[in-house]
This record gives sequence, structure tokens and C-alpha cells, in this order.
Amino acid sequence: MTDLVNFIRFNEDKTLSGNIASLTYDIDIFGEEFQSTNAKAPVYRLFARTPRGRRVEIGGVWKKQNQSGGDYFTLAVNTGHGTLNANLGRYPGQDENELMAVIPWG
Repeated sequence: MTDLVNFIRFNEDKTLSGNIASLTYDIDIFGEEFQSTNAKAPVYRLFARTPRGRRVEIGGVWKKQNQSGGDYFTLAVNTGHGTLNANLGRYPGQDENELMAVIPWG
């Protein structure tokens, strides 16, 4: 599993972990469930570690509904090289429901 890139894994303890990578960055990320009364708030806050090991908030994951009423997730992350916006979808070649691919858009 350590060869996976551009993924999010939803963990049983209501956290998430993952990686986002391109030719200019390779960031291990982690997240915590976020409760808010604001309907536009993310459902997870995303964090990474600085080169010195400090925890910094870098973005969020939002739960949305498609036109058919089905749920899906999007994310926005400040990579240090700009903002990555993406949908989350089934990771190719994997059967795990909690493992999602990061599918950039925009």
C-alpha cells in the first residue's frame, strides 16, 4: 500500500489519511472529522506536517449531493504551489470502499 499516491483513506475512528503528489510536491496528509452548524463547512479538516514536523491546516473535505441525490466528496488543499481542487472516487484496482482516489479538476 505504500506505493499509492493521490488517495484518501477514511478510517474507522472518523479520521482520514492519504497522500497528494505531483512533480512539484508529495504531501502525506491526515484529517479529522469536523462538526459545524454551517451547511457550507467541510466535514473533515485536512492537515500536513511542515519540514520541521509542525502540524498545519492545509484544506478540507466537503460532502455534497449529485443531481440524483447520491453523496460524493470534494476536497480543496493548499499544496504550497497553489490550490488543488478534486473529487474523490473509487481508487483504480482496489476493492476497499474506504479508499478513494483524488481526482483533480479545474
